[in-house]
Amino acid sequence: MPFILNTTLEKDCIQLGKLQLCRVLLMNDSQFPWLILVPEKPDLTEIYQLSEQDQQVLIQESSFVTEQLADIYLADKMNIAALGNMVPQLHIHHVVRYKSDKSWPAPVWGQFDALPYTEDKLMDTVKKVKRALKLA
Repeated sequence: MPFILNTTLEKDCIQLGKLQLCRVLLMNDSQFPWLILVPEKPDLTEIYQLSEQDQQVLIQESSFVTEQLADIYLADKMNIAALGNMVPQLHIHHVVRYKSDKSWPAPVWGQFDALPYTEDKLMDTVKKVKRALKLA
């Protein structure tokens, strides 16, 4: 069975590329630098459903993405979560947080409507993140 990206993720995100295991998505919400990793395996809802090897790759990719985002955005804190309450497909959020952001210290989920990127800001963000993550 082939991997198919959940339609909500497809609609809410911009696809940036692929790492060894995961597809890298940018949440189309300019209020928070926010990437989502989606392991490209069919029918997953939980991390434990991955093989042990893929679990290790996921941790490595997540750590890499977290470090790069923290560095390029000078994060006060990185929020990492695999919720799956609204979108059951396994996906891991990586959200840059600042003590000055409008949702601090509360979570970003469900707090505010998304504010899509402007075309110029999107081009700049995509370029910056793809360069940091070494995505083609």
